Amino acid sequence: MRTQLKKDEKLLIIIRHHWMTLILPAVAWLIVTILLFIFLKDHIQIALVIALVTALYPLYLFLEWKYNIWAVTNMRVIDESGFFSRYSKESPLDKINNVEYDQSLWGRMFGYGDVEIQTAAEMGDTTYKMIHYPKLLKDTITHAQEEYKNEQIKNQAQQLANAIKQSMPVSSQNNISVSAEIEKLFDLMQKGAITQEEYIMQKNKLLGN
Repeated sequence: MRTQLKKDEKLLIIIRHHWMTLILPAVAWLIVTILLFIFLKDHIQIALVIALVTALYPLYLFLEWKYNIWAVTNMRVIDESGFFSRYSKESPLDKINNVEYDQSLWGRMFGYGDVEIQTAAEMGDTTYKMIHYPKLLKDTITHAQEEYKNEQIKNQAQQLANAIKQSMPVSSQNNISVSAEIEKLFDLMQKGAITQEEYIMQKNKLLGN
């Protein structure tokens, strides 16, 4: 993957087109090569040269397949393609409205299908054909979105708590801290982790008794 990850960004999965997209060009090249050696059996060197030259096309398709990827991170979906020329597009997880996949009977048997990603961008829906493991791609994006939303909510709650704490007098902050510790001790007593005597002793220490 050519795209550099951001700070705290983690790569979750990389998906490519299904390997079946390479079969037809490879089979066509193989048939052409066999016919060359049949009809040019008296000119093996010429047949060999033509076979090597025509092999450049399936090789080019393989390189295009290798560098045509969809990468999912904990922040975005990255679409990269091109070996000689390069193309890159990314969709932040919070801008993706919906992800769907579609598999035919053959697709389910061989593990390929189409994936449609609906975003809030101007381009709208984008459909990717003959994707390897389409359900895995869809599920990874959905799970990453849920984790991203939870992390955003957690960060917002932490920022709000910090802002409230900073705006309060020091004495009130200390009272809240002591109250929170007492609640933790009470939970431990309820769970049987500490005895009632230990709870009372630790509570009195926190209260300064």
